[in-house]
Amino acid sequence: MKSKQIWKIIVDILMTATLLLLMAYSLVYGGNPAVGEAVHEWLGTGMFVLFVLHHFLNRKWGLSIHKGKYTPYRVVQTTLVVLVLLTMCGSMVSGILLSRTVFSFLGTRGGQAAARTLHMLSAYWGFIFLSLHLGLHWSGIMGAARKLTKKSSKTCKWTLRMIAALTAAYGAYAFIKRDFGNYMLLRYHFVFFDFEEPLVLFLLDYVAIMGLFVCVGYIISVLLIGKKIKV
Repeated sequence: MKSKQIWKIIVDILMTATLLLLMAYSLVYGGNPAVGEAVHEWLGTGMFVLFVLHHFLNRKWGLSIHKGKYTPYRVVQTTLVVLVLLTMCGSMVSGILLSRTVFSFLGTRGGQAAARTLHMLSAYWGFIFLSLHLGLHWSGIMGAARKLTKKSSKTCKWTLRMIAALTAAYGAYAFIKRDFGNYMLLRYHFVFFDFEEPLVLFLLDYVAIMGLFVCVGYIISVLLIGKKIKV
């Protein structure tokens, strides 16, 4: 595997891990809101840097966006990239306006309510868009995994499929349990956390929700391309 491909995988893994910790927000350090906010800001800044690096490593795709024929798959893929970009910019701009640590030197104090609303919308919609984006590229991810493992047994294939199905099923339950849809639709204007809950349980639920939309993204790619991936 080429070094550039390895760097792409490393950056994507770091982005995924950072995204999950960002969603934890106040739970990052055992439920201490003050410390949690500071860590949240640094993680958000790191996420934006990784996002820029991700696009730099994939700049060939960006430079060819105006070339070639737009198939249904390419239309969906490009639309998702634009939506991810918009939510990422929304998170960063609103995060700077709300910052009390990393960007406090800017002295931004106006529009706090609007910035908080934009931050919530960008975070929750961005989480879904990024998960769908990951699902659209799942065939490539599994292809890279096959190159590393060389081969896989039928038992391994069916085990992975069962894990994916169970993850998606639990993800649907966690989506409802965590009021994810209500945050996306702004039915709540603040995120509610159970500060007694262990961080690991929170992260497991969000991993499952991510898994659900990765599966949805993968199914969309299969329907659009018309090919089945060998897991």
